[in-house]
Amino acid sequence: MALEMRPYDATTDADGLYDCKLAFERGLGEGTGGEEKAAVYDRKLTDAYRERWLQWVDRCVADKPRCVTVAVDDEGAVVGYVFCLPERLSMIWDAAVINELYVAPAHRGTGLADDLMDEALALADDQDLPLDRILLDVDPANERARAFYDRHGFDPWGELIVRAVDDK
Repeated sequence: MALEMRPYDATTDADGLYDCKLAFERGLGEGTGGEEKAAVYDRKLTDAYRERWLQWVDRCVADKPRCVTVAVDDEGAVVGYVFCLPERLSMIWDAAVINELYVAPAHRGTGLADDLMDEALALADDQDLPLDRILLDVDPANERARAFYDRHGFDPWGELIVRAVDDK
């Protein structure tokens, strides 16, 4: 089965991209944090979230069509994607940012993730960045993803910490 790598097209790819987004989010919840984290991730995945997320994707793609690259199979199904923030947002981290990289389980181990990473690196290379680097957030418990990013030369840098907004 041949896969086509191309920029995201909202008219043909929105449902498939969001299906992959759901799998990405649920995989994070289930695979890296147990039932409590899975429930938090699942609660946010409402119809309103879908609409808002796809609108955000559209705004990012309007800035730079290549910021979301999809992998599509022979039947037109989206089976993977990489979402890099557009250059105008590079000041957030002074770098290019991989927001999400996802490959459907049936396509893991095929080299598709490497191809998507190549797309992200090419996009970062085209950006005018404050610092010449690309970064992403990966859960330390996600050993498969950590091994993938290690293989691509990513190193730990700092530590991301969070708290709930409504905690006083």
